[in-house]
Amino acid sequence: MEPTNAFVAASAAAAEQTEAQGSGQLSRAQWRSGIAAWLGWTFDGLDMHLYTLVAAPFVAQLLGGLNTKDARVGRYGSIIQAGFLLGWAIGGGFFGRIGDRLGRARALSLTVLTYAAFTGLSFFAHAWWHLLIFRFLAALGIGGEWAVGASLLSETWPRRWRPWIAAVLQSGVNVGVLGAVLANLVLAKAQPRWLFLVGILPALLVFWIRRAVPEPEEWRAAKDRARHREPSLRDLFEGDVRQITIWVVLVCSVSLTAHWAFMFWHQQQLRNLPEVLNWSAQQKNHLVNTALYLVMVGSILGNFFAGTIARTVGYRPTIAWMCLGYFLVMLGAYCVPRDHTAVLCWLPFIGFFQGIFALFTMYLPPLFPTLLRTTGAGFSYNIGRTIAAVGTVFFGLLSNVGDYRAALFYASFLFLPAAVIALFLPDARDA
Repeated sequence: MEPTNAFVAASAAAAEQTEAQGSGQLSRAQWRSGIAAWLGWTFDGLDMHLYTLVAAPFVAQLLGGLNTKDARVGRYGSIIQAGFLLGWAIGGGFFGRIGDRLGRARALSLTVLTYAAFTGLSFFAHAWWHLLIFRFLAALGIGGEWAVGASLLSETWPRRWRPWIAAVLQSGVNVGVLGAVLANLVLAKAQPRWLFLVGILPALLVFWIRRAVPEPEEWRAAKDRARHREPSLRDLFEGDVRQITIWVVLVCSVSLTAHWAFMFWHQQQLRNLPEVLNWSAQQKNHLVNTALYLVMVGSILGNFFAGTIARTVGYRPTIAWMCLGYFLVMLGAYCVPRDHTAVLCWLPFIGFFQGIFALFTMYLPPLFPTLLRTTGAGFSYNIGRTIAAVGTVFFGLLSNVGDYRAALFYASFLFLPAAVIALFLPDARDA
């Protein structure tokens, strides 16, 4: 696609005009865009992880009251999670296209409304495939929100702030996950299905977004220039953009497969440790809540660490080093059998290296032309979740019945090729 350089130049020019040295120089529109994106990502994290917290007991219940150690619970639980990741991938491309066509704020509203509605409807699931459908549909909105929110901020906030913004935005997901943990603690004595009703809350955000958040000037200007000659999905695989698309798809596919194998299976592994197996349901819930809390606290610290390093040496080497660190700590945690106390000690370090995904937030969207930004970022990042969906099921099948340590151990090695692929990404700095 020949107009790429013109679009990129216009993007850079628009970014320069919005430079601010301190928070007091930010405009009201910038603050509103930032708050909307952060809240969208926070509720994203909330709705995303409600299922992982109650996957084993709820799926066991939907299968007729099976023991959570039954192999069918793990099998159908992983299929539901795979469906969620597949929906995430499709939603990233679908709502990404809407974001480029209709605008960032409009698309953000639609994504939040989608994931809030279908997360709440999961309450009414009475068979495992009901839950599969609801999680798939909720994931359409969650996947779309990533690209739209990231593009909204990359077009409205100062360029030199991007690494810091990425850390703050990704930390919104972590806060949302902690919110899910809190909700699970409050509803610990209730049936697992009640937890999904908490996921309706984000719908209230839509009314404020539509009233208060304007479309970015950069997007408006690009629409005016393009008129009726806007780029299509095919343009992601033409000209200079093609190489960017291919490398981004590869690094996201490999790293997200390993990441989601951890995020889903580490909780099931804890529930099925020999000394934990005979605990009460409430005790097991407390254990997985503690585990996820430790991961999220480590992840928040990792977000800001990764952003700081990226400002110094650039995104590409930072992504590579964070992948290598993720590999080493997962390998250390799951290379040998450990009791739940020992596993918990490793989890904050695993969470720390999840800061890699904060880097993708601000690094990926500006790689693409303005009117391909949410489409490109949404497609390239979220197509990785299609591979991750297959990987979640595949690594689960590698495990012995009730023992998911092997899945976590083997999944860790995927971060090695991800680190190598990262070195082929475009070099970029936002210092």
